Amino acid sequence: MDLGLTDKVAIVTGSSRGLGLASARALAAEGCRVCLCARGDARLRDAAAEVEAAGRGPGRVLAVAADVSRPEGVQPVIDRTVETFGGLDILVNNVGLAGGGGLLDTTDEQWQEAIDQTLMPAVRASRLAVPHMQRRGGGAIVILASIFGREAGGRMTYNAVKAAEISLGKSLAQQLAPLNIRVNSVSPGSILFEGGSWWRRQQADPAGIAEFVRRELPFGRFGTPEEVGDVVAFLCSPRASWISGTSVVVDGCQSRSF
Repeated sequence: MDLGLTDKVAIVTGSSRGLGLASARALAAEGCRVCLCARGDARLRDAAAEVEAAGRGPGRVLAVAADVSRPEGVQPVIDRTVETFGGLDILVNNVGLAGGGGLLDTTDEQWQEAIDQTLMPAVRASRLAVPHMQRRGGGAIVILASIFGREAGGRMTYNAVKAAEISLGKSLAQQLAPLNIRVNSVSPGSILFEGGSWWRRQQADPAGIAEFVRRELPFGRFGTPEEVGDVVAFLCSPRASWISGTSVVVDGCQSRSF
């Protein structure tokens, strides 16, 4: 299926590995011009080369080293993308961090960090992207959330900020529909990739993770970043023109909510 994304311009935050990288790769394969951004410059260069190899020729991938969790971090990413590619059609918000533990041992600073590292980058990037999308006659925003923003199961701070991202996506979708800008969130389940949290746990406790897979994942395996990235690309495309304001679950039937 041709998703109709040829020469669309996309930004994917947190795209040096994992879900962000897979989303950038899927968009590039569909013909998008893609800006990747992340804090680590070396890994970002490798990711950009990988995305360019998946795309439709040279000069269609831009890499900007930036910390989008800082108030001033997003603007250079937006500016460089528009300067390089002439506009902006798609934004994929994919950064997040949430530490802490239970109520009594999670500090105010850890709560604030979860908000600053996860929710606020999506707010700021969306706010800066919308005027450029409006000039193009519309666009699409996708927020990478989690099934644990929809039901209990993750760390307390993680649940809270991912629920906030899903709520943000719904609110933005209603606000931006008159501008022909669609907004959705994607709620992955447990996804395995090298260097990710499930990979680290698997390295530390192979037997325990094998039991988790047997007990919690009906298909008997973790999901892959590519299975999420393909859904992101579809939601960004004109093929999803009547999908906005929803959270698409990509979890292999892991979650329990209706």
